[in-house]
Amino acid sequence: MSLADHIFIDMCRDILENGTSTEGEKVRPRWPDGTPAYTIKKFGVVNRYDLSKEFPIMTLRRTALKSATDEVLWIWQKKSNNIRDLHSHIWDEWADEDGSIGKAYGYQMGVKHQYKEGTMDQVDRVIYDLKNNPFSRRIMTNLYVHQDLHAMNLYPCAYSMTFNVTQKRGEDKLTLNAVLNQRSQDVLAANNWNVVQYAVLIHMLAQVCNMRPGELVHVIADAHIYDRHIPIIQELISREPKPAPDFWLNPDVHDFYEFTRNDVRVDHYVTGEQIRDIPIAV
Repeated sequence: MSLADHIFIDMCRDILENGTSTEGEKVRPRWPDGTPAYTIKKFGVVNRYDLSKEFPIMTLRRTALKSATDEVLWIWQKKSNNIRDLHSHIWDEWADEDGSIGKAYGYQMGVKHQYKEGTMDQVDRVIYDLKNNPFSRRIMTNLYVHQDLHAMNLYPCAYSMTFNVTQKRGEDKLTLNAVLNQRSQDVLAANNWNVVQYAVLIHMLAQVCNMRPGELVHVIADAHIYDRHIPIIQELISREPKPAPDFWLNPDVHDFYEFTRNDVRVDHYVTGEQIRDIPIAV
């Protein structure tokens, strides 16, 4: 069984059996027909994925690896806030007529900041520290910038990454670990998508910084299943998981800014039937 499947199944069962409902409460999201989108939720879900043992892509249904990678590179590499720089349409609902999502996500990654070492944006600062100060406890990014929230078409959900480097006994290379903080997550639509994205990011940063990928710790403040997703989730977690596939990252790329979505691949990826037309609350 894929570990990602095991974690997902346990998390969903816990939410359904022990979560609390927002039905009847004042909620912001709406279904396309205008009906309030209520959820069953759990506070403070923490999932751990050891990337040295397995790539955490679920097999219960297919996760689109290249599209997930494309989005994380849109934010971290292109530092873009315009959907015209994406190959998918997942952000279309939040874009204006010019394609912009406002001062969100990639925009914040591209903002330059002054440091003792010079002027850098958040991504370049992470790479600089991983190469020059790997045991620093200050290697992190933050997209939840309060003074710019009014200019964001959607407040960041996955908003912070904290990197931490360890030295395993008997190994020559350092190990790159990270904590992904998420304020809110639609478990059906986004859970494994986000896990896969940031697992890929850790693999990429580890490679360009001559490290090994270690743990991804995913912290979700509000992990929720929407009311209209409950029967879909129940069917999904009743499926038989398959073995985890093999992950491939192009070994010839050693500059983070040269990676593309075509530099990742999963081999022997066998999955359950895809779920299509998932209703999305906005």
